[in-house]
Amino acid sequence: MGNVPDFHWILFERTLRTGEVAPKGQNRIAQGNAQGYSVKAIQAKMKKTRSCLNRVAISFAQFSLLCYSQTRLIVNSELTVQGKIAMDLRVIQKKQARFCVGLMSGTSCDGVDAALVRIKGTGKALAMKLIAHETFPYTAVLRNKLLDEHLSIHDACSLDFELGARFAEAAQAMIDRAHDEDITVDFVASHGHTLAHIPPSSSEKIGTLQIGQSAIIAEHCSVPVVSDFRPRDMAVGGQGAPLVPYADWLLFHRLKRPIACLNIGGIANFTVVTPEFRNIRAFDTGPGNMAIDGAMRLLTSGMHEMDKDGKAAAAGMIIDEFLDYLLDHPFFNKVPPKSTGREEFGMQVYLRDALTARSEHSLEDLVATVTEAVARSIIEAYDRFIKPDNPAEHIIIGGGGAHNKTLLERLTGSFGDAQVFTSDQYGIPPDAREAIAFAILGNEFIMGTAANVPCATGAERRVVLGKITPG
Repeated sequence: MGNVPDFHWILFERTLRTGEVAPKGQNRIAQGNAQGYSVKAIQAKMKKTRSCLNRVAISFAQFSLLCYSQTRLIVNSELTVQGKIAMDLRVIQKKQARFCVGLMSGTSCDGVDAALVRIKGTGKALAMKLIAHETFPYTAVLRNKLLDEHLSIHDACSLDFELGARFAEAAQAMIDRAHDEDITVDFVASHGHTLAHIPPSSSEKIGTLQIGQSAIIAEHCSVPVVSDFRPRDMAVGGQGAPLVPYADWLLFHRLKRPIACLNIGGIANFTVVTPEFRNIRAFDTGPGNMAIDGAMRLLTSGMHEMDKDGKAAAAGMIIDEFLDYLLDHPFFNKVPPKSTGREEFGMQVYLRDALTARSEHSLEDLVATVTEAVARSIIEAYDRFIKPDNPAEHIIIGGGGAHNKTLLERLTGSFGDAQVFTSDQYGIPPDAREAIAFAILGNEFIMGTAANVPCATGAERRVVLGKITPG
């Protein structure tokens, strides 16, 4: 504006500042006379001013049009992204067979369990084939971070991304295996790792937090990632757990008598697979490997992460007083639906003080007693909550606890007439069961099929579980 005469700038500045039309005719001439201009000079300057203001108005119009077009570009870009996601999902939905990598990290904090599966159909018509599975162990450093029961918000935030990178590596390894067999993976389904789970109870505070950032997996693997399955069930009044019963029913249901699926991970849980879907029951029984592994870590100062094959327990004697103490936890008397986690049975809150107070006993006796407490809590849960109404024909045991020979021997023969099998005898490797389950839940999200089980979680209604991160 440096080339606009003073008089022009007076008019222009007033128009910009007040939004009023500059004074016309004699008023302008009076203003000009006050500054010492002749009438002709003022009229000439007024003509230039009108030309200047017209140019400014055009510039403003162009600027407004530019802003509008850029806004539309941003909006259209967002709509294009949303449209691409919807289109990608439709392409996956229309496939006769979908290939997925399921990922799971349990409360035992052993590593990432990954399963490459082929899935056809949805709902009751769903059929699954396991192609490959593998466990990707955590380093000792990462495991200790996950086991830390006093993480700061800052540390949890950082751990979310660190674990996401580990999940991404596991997913990519399975995708590479798929490529070796000329298979294209359509999506990844990741449960993540539960850092905290606060199900509905007498307290009004509820919540659940799974880490293992899905955006990191999607960016690394360039495929859509379905994750964060638990919150939606809790949003409709459910426990958010267990979520595996949906897959259990699809994989194991029979037309006549019920089957009970027992998963012994960090937490142990039962699914009663009834002939009719609407009659499914499922609940957490209490601690599983979390307690046994925790005892070994505490008693060996971290030198041993687990009781491999149950050897320490097999060499010990049960301490009756300690067993009574361990089984005197209020969770065991709760009626299903119920779920639990590290908040109640982590080694610091459940075992540390109890073990310290009994330091005169041998490691073997203490571990034997903890193992017996896990077994007894499972057996009593079956006797109280399953056997009266749905006595099972078969008990199918999966999860890492299926490798503990002492625990398995203790459970075998403890369920009345029910025969006990491990899940690999049904074609499902124990370490792959939960990864397979979340692959199935991911498929149901893609297909828009509700996959929670209200009679197991206590939810008010059936809902589609999960969220998606584009690849």
